[in-house]
Amino acid sequence: MFTDTHCHLTYLAGRGIDAASVIRELADKKVPFVLDSGTRSNDLKERIDFVNGITASVQDSSLKERAASMLRFGAGIWPDKDAIADRFLHMDVLREQIELCDEKRLCAIGECGFDRHWNTDDADEEGERELFDMQLELARELELPLIVHSRDAFEQTLAGIKNAGEKKGVLHCYSYGAEEARAFLDEGWYISLSGSVTYAKKTQISETEKLVRFIPADRLLLETDAPYLAPVPFRGKPNTPLLIEHTYRFVANIRGLSTEELAAAVLQNARRLFG
Repeated sequence: MFTDTHCHLTYLAGRGIDAASVIRELADKKVPFVLDSGTRSNDLKERIDFVNGITASVQDSSLKERAASMLRFGAGIWPDKDAIADRFLHMDVLREQIELCDEKRLCAIGECGFDRHWNTDDADEEGERELFDMQLELARELELPLIVHSRDAFEQTLAGIKNAGEKKGVLHCYSYGAEEARAFLDEGWYISLSGSVTYAKKTQISETEKLVRFIPADRLLLETDAPYLAPVPFRGKPNTPLLIEHTYRFVANIRGLSTEELAAAVLQNARRLFG
């Protein structure tokens, strides 16, 4: 079935979606891997408790076991202005969350990174880099991969990865072209495509197809970033991990694969990266 390597399950309710029914349906479909990614320094325990509450309410024992084994977590700090300004405090909180939870299902640090679309003030750039560097160091300490958010910040992101010498992570919700992908791939990183890859305008189709074909089979991941970026034909509506099959079909068609072949490859990559 269709692995989702990046979503935000606790955000679903804010979009009018019943997260419990989504998780139960994912387990019923025997989806093997869903990664719930962090964005705030203090959200790990909240997200784990949220999911545990849902799985505990499942009556069918086999379904409950599948739901529990399917879900994994990332813990990280998205680079908003508050987090950048109080980055040292937020890093202390993040470390405390990880230590207190003692959660064996934690499989990544992130999402974290650079967003020059929203953080346009040059004064933020140094703090943004420091916040990224500290989370990258935490990932190294814990021997976990890093989930990187990068928007309008190719140069900053690549420099951060190169300067640290880090070779283990993924560019989530990838939004650059094939040449930029080459730079990240040369550093040993994975590329994750979301439903936004299905949005290409007629003038962009060839570039999108070039990117989708360019990513090596052993470095490709797919995600929803739910509840955001629902794939065509659901663009503009709330997204859930249940809709990721449309992204798989889109990518498989361009790469000349069956959806089953693509799903098997992405699952293998997810297991290799996240353990």
